[in-house]
Amino acid sequence: MIKEQTYIIKNQDSFELKHIFDCGQCFRWNEEIDGSYTGVFKQNVLNVQKNENEIIFTGIVNGDIKTVVEDYFDLKRDYSKIKKELSKIDTNVKESVKYGEGIRILNQELIETILSFIISANNNIPRIKGIIERICKKYGDEIKWKEKSYYTFPSLEKLKNATAEDFRNMGAGFRDKRIYETVKMLYEQKVDTKKWYQEKDTSKVREELLTLSGVGPKVADCILLFSDLKRFDVFPIDVWVRRVMNELYINNADEKKVSKKQIENIAKEKFGSLEGLAQQYLFYWKREA
Repeated sequence: MIKEQTYIIKNQDSFELKHIFDCGQCFRWNEEIDGSYTGVFKQNVLNVQKNENEIIFTGIVNGDIKTVVEDYFDLKRDYSKIKKELSKIDTNVKESVKYGEGIRILNQELIETILSFIISANNNIPRIKGIIERICKKYGDEIKWKEKSYYTFPSLEKLKNATAEDFRNMGAGFRDKRIYETVKMLYEQKVDTKKWYQEKDTSKVREELLTLSGVGPKVADCILLFSDLKRFDVFPIDVWVRRVMNELYINNADEKKVSKKQIENIAKEKFGSLEGLAQQYLFYWKREA
């Protein structure tokens, strides 16, 4: 049942709103005048507010709000333990962890994450958000809350008849055909996304993701890390990550000559199975600080 609910947690560490919602992992959360954030995920509209020692979740939620919040915000994972492990690696990682200490990796719905990160390619945050919002408004379900309309991310069923031109008209640019082709592939089950949850070998899931139109190595790694597939053994590389890895560990005078493979090898060697989380702390630190 969808209804307004409130859930409050106290003394929760590793939970800062700006760190979570502005670290590049999600596109449907927006800051309010009071510093809280409101977002739409699955069939839920939620506002999150943090006071001194409590976090207040209020909104229209499909199901039990406690269960929904614990799952989406990955609250059962011990981030304090993860941060301690990463901080032992070297002083730079320790500094980045301290800077982004409130980061948590969200459990985002897979199809939404795939299409959102295809849209994100060679794009900026305001434009990405705008394109996604227009797609949701046209094809998603409306949820009204506090005299405002919100729109869910549409299902493949809702998107199946959308054309490349439709996506272009919503500002997708050159990504229009890629979104259209990937929706078609997913709807026709050319890849079996359900199997990805059982597959232990991340590289095999990655190979299948790379068969989707518009999904290159970086987008594939973002999907693996930021969706509810929740694979921490990937290391998405963009301009900020290349820069910070070169400055800290490679020291090439021309950072453009630093190869992706070189960065991946160092990440695997230094960060091991936590490389995806290390990437987030380093990325947020470099970009924001």
